[in-house]
Formats: sequence, structure tokens, C-alpha cells
Amino acid sequence: MIKTDILIIGAGPTGLFAVFEAGLLKLRCHLIDALPQPGGQCAEIYPKKPIYDIPAFPEILAGDLVDNLMKQIEPFEPGFTLGERAETVEKLDDGTFIVTTNKGTKHNAPIVAIAGGLGSFEPRKPPINNISDFEDTGVEYIIRDPEIYRNKKVVIAGGGDSALDWSIFLTDVASSVTLIHRRNEFRGALDSVEKVQELKNLGRIELITPAEVINVLGDGKVEGVSIKKGDEVFNRECDHFIPLFGLAPKLGPIADWGLEIEKNAIKVDNSLDYQTNIPGIYAIGDINTYPGKLKLILCGFHEATLMCQSAYQRIYPNKRYVMKYTTVSGVEGFDGSKKEAPKAVIKSID
Repeated sequence: MIKTDILIIGAGPTGLFAVFEAGLLKLRCHLIDALPQPGGQCAEIYPKKPIYDIPAFPEILAGDLVDNLMKQIEPFEPGFTLGERAETVEKLDDGTFIVTTNKGTKHNAPIVAIAGGLGSFEPRKPPINNISDFEDTGVEYIIRDPEIYRNKKVVIAGGGDSALDWSIFLTDVASSVTLIHRRNEFRGALDSVEKVQELKNLGRIELITPAEVINVLGDGKVEGVSIKKGDEVFNRECDHFIPLFGLAPKLGPIADWGLEIEKNAIKVDNSLDYQTNIPGIYAIGDINTYPGKLKLILCGFHEATLMCQSAYQRIYPNKRYVMKYTTVSGVEGFDGSKKEAPKAVIKSID
């Protein structure tokens, strides 16, 4: 049983920033995310896409934003349950909650903060009739451990950042990398497109466009794929076929938790603290809805801040918290380390 003060479901930017705000209040956090690494969509789908509306950053790459948030919350030592989906919630007699994942991991906390972005993500699968027959034997929709492709022949399909970035990365891991896209133009970052073209020219990536995979070949495990390019159909030998067509958001099992749902989002009270209709369960970020809601990362940061203040009062109803600006108090981690705020210099005037 994993115990914490605030259990955060979703490790995207809003969930990560909630760890910082909770840490300032000396509240510990643990995060659950179905993806294999923190960062949500910013890390999984568009790490190299620029974001322009983060205060003090005229432009920042999504992946860099996640890296900065992870560095910011280091002093507060959050725990992570990654690659698992929050499945069920149970309220105990003492008012705390037990949240169990699809892999049976149990978490206990007095506060649950749902920060699942647009919901849990499921891979978009290409319309290949027999693809499900190979999902455990060579077909992967998300790359969790690049080492399984060491010295293997890999075929990747897709035209976005994930397909481009993993094609580049795996040239140093796999024995061969083939990238297939149904168009000649790619949707990913320009520098990634240029890098793929450079690796193609060096003979390190085989690039096949415009084309698509129409069949998976093999007897019990992936042994190759059939590719259609124009009127031509041909086979390419491989050990792994990785279609990277993005992730489709779904509310998932949370929809069955008894929360008030409106248009695939969780209704919250925005007049105070973004609490749901179940006391002790909050929803922050893109997953919630209320009058005037804006699905922006910076709005999620604001919601996370107020949620943490409310959570503190629920956990410590008899304590009065006096807010201190970090410019005055600094940031103190749970290990006693502290970033001191700069001391004011007062000069006398004659």
C-alpha cells in the first residue's frame, strides 16, 4: 500500500505543478499515470512543439517545460506509479480513499486530485485486420524500453514527432530502421524532419513515402510487414512493427467513479477550490469543466494552487495556514535542504 497526502492522477504539467504547491504546504504527493514517463501529452506526443503562453517564457519546448517542472519538484520527493491506469476508488470509514490501478497497485490518501488532462490515452491503431494478433509478439504502439529493439530490425509507421524522434533514436540501437508515412510531408518539428532526411542520405534510415503498411506477417510473432506504395505491394522483413499514430484521449474508468460528468469532463466547483461532487476528490486542468473554463496549461497551474490550499484545510482542519511568498520564505525540501530567498538590503538615507 502506497500512502501519501495527495494522490494525483495524471503526471502532466498540471499534476507536476501541484506537487510543487503541495510541497510548499509540507504535503507529500504521489502520482499515477498510464504513460511510462511523467509529462503527459507534452512528453509523449509533442515534446518538441513550442509553447508560447507560459509566463516568463516567450517560447519553450513542451519537453523542456516538463524537464523544468521535474527539476522544480525535486525537493519535494514525489512518488510515481507509471505505466498503470487508475482503475477504482473506494472511500474508507476514516474518510480516506483507496485507489487501485489496473495492475493491482493500491494507493491510500485523504485527498485525490484528478489531473488527467484529456483523460487516459489509448493508442490510435492503424486499420490492419490482423494487427491485434501480434500485439504481444512484436507490435508496439508506445516505446517504453528502447533496449528491446537492440540489434533488431524495426519498422515504424507515422508522420508526427514521435515517429520521427524514435526513428532517429533507434538508429543507434536497432540493426535497421525503416520509417513509413502515407504522405511525403511530415507533421513533426522541422529539425527532426531534416535529421531523418540526413540519416536517410547516410543510409541509416530507410524512408518509404508515400506508403502504408497493410498487413503484418509472421507465425506467432512479427516477421515482416506488407507495404503498399502506389499500385505496388511489397514485403519488408522486420522483428518489430511500431505504428506511432498518436494517442486517443478517453475518460476511462474514472467515468464510473460516481463523479458528475459533462461532455466527457468532470464538473467542479470553481467558486473556491475545484472540488468535485465527492468531497475530497478534486479535478484540475483540462479534465475538469465549469462556467468559463479555458483548457490552458497556465489555467491548470492556477487550479492546482487553489486545490492544494483546500486540501491542506481538509487534512488539517484545526490548523490555520498563513501563506508566505516564496520570495520571502524560500523553498524548503522534505530533506531539510532549502533554497533561501535573497535578503533585502536596506540602506539608510542621510
